[in-house]
Amino acid sequence: MIVWIILFPMIGAILNGLLFASGFWQKKCNGDEHSEHAISGFIASGAVLLSAILSTYFFVQLLSLEPSQRQIIQELFVWIPSGDFTVSFELMFDTLSSVMALVITWIGFLIHIYSTGYMHHDKGFSKYFTYLNMFVFFMLILVLGNNFPLMFVGWEGVGLASFLLIGFWYQDNEKAYAGRKAFIVNRIGDFGFILGIFLIFFIFGSVNYQDVFAKAIDPNFMSVVPGVTITAIGLLLFVGAVGKSAQFPLFVWLPDAMAGPTPVSALIHAATMVTAGAYMMARCNVFYSQSPTAQMVVVSIAAFTAILAATIAITQNDIKKVLAYSTVSQLGYMFMAIGVGAYAAGLFHLVTHAFFKALLFLGSGSVIHAMSDEQDIRKMGGLRKKIPITAITFLIGTLAIAGVPFLSGFFSKDEILAAVYDRGYTIHWIIALITVVLTALYMVRLYLLTFEGKSRVPQSIKRYVHESPYSMTIPLMVLAVLSILGGYIGVPDFMGKVVGLKDTNLFEHYVSPAILIDNAKLVGHHFFGHWALAGFSIGGATLGIIIAFYLYSIRPSAPDKIAKDIESLYKASYNKWYVDELYDYIFVQPFSYLCNLAARFDQNVIDGAVNGVAAAVKDTALTLQSAQSGVIRSYAMLMAIGAAVILTIIVLW
Repeated sequence: MIVWIILFPMIGAILNGLLFASGFWQKKCNGDEHSEHAISGFIASGAVLLSAILSTYFFVQLLSLEPSQRQIIQELFVWIPSGDFTVSFELMFDTLSSVMALVITWIGFLIHIYSTGYMHHDKGFSKYFTYLNMFVFFMLILVLGNNFPLMFVGWEGVGLASFLLIGFWYQDNEKAYAGRKAFIVNRIGDFGFILGIFLIFFIFGSVNYQDVFAKAIDPNFMSVVPGVTITAIGLLLFVGAVGKSAQFPLFVWLPDAMAGPTPVSALIHAATMVTAGAYMMARCNVFYSQSPTAQMVVVSIAAFTAILAATIAITQNDIKKVLAYSTVSQLGYMFMAIGVGAYAAGLFHLVTHAFFKALLFLGSGSVIHAMSDEQDIRKMGGLRKKIPITAITFLIGTLAIAGVPFLSGFFSKDEILAAVYDRGYTIHWIIALITVVLTALYMVRLYLLTFEGKSRVPQSIKRYVHESPYSMTIPLMVLAVLSILGGYIGVPDFMGKVVGLKDTNLFEHYVSPAILIDNAKLVGHHFFGHWALAGFSIGGATLGIIIAFYLYSIRPSAPDKIAKDIESLYKASYNKWYVDELYDYIFVQPFSYLCNLAARFDQNVIDGAVNGVAAAVKDTALTLQSAQSGVIRSYAMLMAIGAAVILTIIVLW
């Protein structure tokens, strides 16, 4: 029955897609748009809910098994038979994929419910839910597939669905461009990913997880495999993750993906697509744990991405752009954990991030809904009194991502910081700690400028500001509760012992059996112990919050003065360090120039030669046709002249 976890969203997509495309809804509902939307939303949401319930059922079944037996495999059919090489359409529900399936389906279900309110007046309502179900379907294939080709199918399918969702309002050229940009940038990463899969097959002779990983942890087999090969596999797979999970240098598509509907932003940026890279690398942990070079590359790029995105988020004024760069930064934390070998900690942050980031994006959608599609936080302020539920839930998400103690983000981020420090990556730990300060600063800034202080809402909008409907606020409240309590599944053991608890880090205990090698045990062998490291984390968050309150609540005129004092630095941050402009200069313009040259060569040389021959034949025909007068006497005279010429030549010859 595992297959039904992926079949339900597929059926929902087919029903909505075919019936919508055929106009069945419109005829059946007699043009009643409300009924049409209700039926379409019910089918799509119900499909994901059924998948979520099934995922939960199998999750409970896994818990009843011994850790070494927590794996359910279902083979449906042989997909690619080729001599001795076969690839089966095979699903695996183990402790790692079950965590991902639960996050995808339950967060996805809440986003579907939220979308029924947010997209209610959109003409493409049914098409939107078709794409949304398709996205969930491919994401589940990605995490439940039991081999690399099946993962790649889900990987590419998610890319297609995200392209359709980001460019959903394709009539707007800017939004259509954002969809194309996301699609093209992801193809760059996907090229590296598929090369990694080819290299895995070449070395291990299989693409099935069990076969590949069994050989990868076999000392006898690995003794004849060059270390550089494992490094190459790890780095090629990482290239795929860099594209899908928006790490430097392929992060530029993610902020532009805000062009899609806000629930899409929540689905892509919180629980699903951007976390696919982290899941893939955690699944392939055996390669990274055997390659210190690959680990160093991963953790270094992740640390740079985290702080780079944070320095951009701190000056943005679009509420969704701030959250987009926040996502890039938080993904950097996940990859730092994976880079140092703390795979369970990285996945733990993936889960808690899904809670508070989905909450924040959906909260921003509620704000945009209330503000008649306005997204500039400089035109907000004082909204807490108008939309209190949105404000309170948004504050909870803000504090969670900032790392305030005892909220979900605190526990997962603290584990990552401790892992990075304990593995000896001191410089990376310092960068991560600075990012903690910046995260708290830009998130509290976002909350204060949006919900507190004097209202800066234009009069034309002010009278229309209202709280969102229950279909939007109930998911916010559920996610707020998860953002508060979600971290308690992974309370570090050293904290749990204070209150007399054992095995408090249930997440690491549960996920670790699916991770073949976890070489980042938190032993605290450096100068600072765990309580001191937790203190640094709390201190960083507190410092960021204090600075934000001082600048945007106590001294609201200070930010403008600071921006003028460091104008060039401020402009660079506001313009995203000109990364897009740099890429345009280095890559886009030269390729456009070469394409134009190729087009001119094609038109002038290739087409010119073909068209020239045709023109020559045509001109010759036009010249010769003048001899065709239709007068028989003329033809007879010409024949006589021709015969005389031929006879003269023969005689003279």
